Amino acid sequence: TRPRPIPDPTDAELDVLRVLWKLGPCTVKEVFEALRPAKAVGYTTVLKQLQVMHRKGLVSRSERFRAHVYEPSQPQEHTQQHLARSLLRQAFDGSARTLLQSALAGRRVSSSELREIRRLLDELEGGEDDPRLVGLLDTPI
Repeated sequence: TRPRPIPDPTDAELDVLRVLWKLGPCTVKEVFEALRPAKAVGYTTVLKQLQVMHRKGLVSRSERFRAHVYEPSQPQEHTQQHLARSLLRQAFDGSARTLLQSALAGRRVSSSELREIRRLLDELEGGEDDPRLVGLLDTPI
């Protein structure tokens, strides 16, 4: 039997995952304290969110010093690639060119970001695999 696929995280779940990716395994209190400066969120809300995320398979949970410690079940890059592929398929009909045009058209892009994008595109064109783009840009640009 194949493992149950992990669902896409909601925006609120992504906020929690960002904390866990940045800080590593955390207790509910540590996640709450990390989120509190940017969001008006209560401790019990964070606790409930982590419990739901655990049921969905987005985080794993262990006990340390009688407190539950949560950590992401998937690395950040895996989740980002999965969400990018979903967005590419759902919103851009699989067109990497349209996705890139839309992403760059809506904001000012620094020259260093443009150089990095060019470098990544050159690597793709040269046949080098960049793990950040594998599977995302299946369509020619």
